[in-house]
Amino acid sequence: MTDRPEPDEAFEELVGPHRAALLAHCYRMLGSLQDAEDAVQETLLRAWRALPRLEGHEHVRAWLYRIATNRCLTAATRRRDLPVDLTPGTPLGEIAWLEPFPSAELAAEEREGVELAYVAALQHLPPAQRAVLLLRDVLGFSAAEVARQLDSTPAAVHSALARARRALADAAPARDAVRRDPPGTAAADLVAAWARAWEDGDADAVVALLTEDARYSMPPLPAWYAGPAAIGAWLRTGPIRQSWRFLPTAANGRPAFATYLREGPAFRPCGLDVLVTRDGRVTEVVSFLDADPTWFGLPASLDA
Repeated sequence: MTDRPEPDEAFEELVGPHRAALLAHCYRMLGSLQDAEDAVQETLLRAWRALPRLEGHEHVRAWLYRIATNRCLTAATRRRDLPVDLTPGTPLGEIAWLEPFPSAELAAEEREGVELAYVAALQHLPPAQRAVLLLRDVLGFSAAEVARQLDSTPAAVHSALARARRALADAAPARDAVRRDPPGTAAADLVAAWARAWEDGDADAVVALLTEDARYSMPPLPAWYAGPAAIGAWLRTGPIRQSWRFLPTAANGRPAFATYLREGPAFRPCGLDVLVTRDGRVTEVVSFLDADPTWFGLPASLDA
């Protein structure tokens, strides 16, 4: 008598290798970690129900992405932005903010695909064009495969891809002009110096680590700061004077910190800072004030 895995074990063996990449795909589509997790859970539920109709295990990847992409197309109702990408005059009540993504489990070649600048630019595409571009350019499916996944035709896929590429190039020309280090190349000493400067309350040390064109934003606050002088002036109005603890992690392929602010006998979570670097300095900080450190496997609070 041979050992056979229980159905749940067999299903997990089938889909488990795809979970992290599926989550990244749904995040690119939706710009929200929480919405992406919901989409993946719904995908796996639907996949489990449809398992008897699967024709051969070699089709698992395309099958899962078909379910996930169509689930995301149903869920993609609002564009998500970063403060630096807002059009002047955008009503604040209409804004949905981009969320950070824990990228530590992604392979190195996958991290560029969850870069904040790239995901923010994707949000400017109509959802159907976004899906085609991701399935073709990021995931490498053929036009025929994408057509089957989206119940379309190869000709329609080619047309949508061309429009998506043009629109993506137009969506963030200013961001494309700002040179950045490739994901994963930030020096450990720079990252350590950044945390130390904040924890020491040293505004001058923070400013010294910035490039001349650095930007600092804090969604869900729409305001943002450009240049070391403006960032330093804002820091000295109060943030740097408070007592902080920074725990390192990785988000969107970049070094990041869960930030904790002293409140009585403990440090309470205050968000997640994602750092973009260039030539040994910090060129952009996106401080997600609503991010939960537990999303990144970090504690909900720290003892003082």
